[in-house]
Amino acid sequence: MKISHIEHLGIAVKSIEEALPYFENVLGLKCYNIEVVEDQKVKTAFLKVGEVKLELLEPTSPESAIAKFIDKKGVGLHHLAFAVEDGVANALAEMESKEIRLIDKTSRKGAEGLRIAFLHPKSTAGILTELCEG
Repeated sequence: MKISHIEHLGIAVKSIEEALPYFENVLGLKCYNIEVVEDQKVKTAFLKVGEVKLELLEPTSPESAIAKFIDKKGVGLHHLAFAVEDGVANALAEMESKEIRLIDKTSRKGAEGLRIAFLHPKSTAGILTELCEG
């Protein structure tokens, strides 16, 4: 697996509308995209810091993974996403061969049209890790 860069940092928030003023008015960043990912029950907002994106994640349902994360751990850093050059399928096969626990056995569509898959934090030093290809 060849990682080209950090694709984004996922940050769980209770409300994008309430969180955006901090990122835009205080930090001077600009939100360039807001979208809902229905199958993940999440609303996302993207901001850029240099070449790295910040993805704000707001749950759209109490059953969403983000709502459960916030209930358990509170708002804050949710996941680290890496862009992979050789495709998510190849990266998943390599991770599985290295006995990394997979949340997703195959890639799926994520925000911004990226193909994504997650690795379980129990086998990734406690960090929920997302692999992305565009």
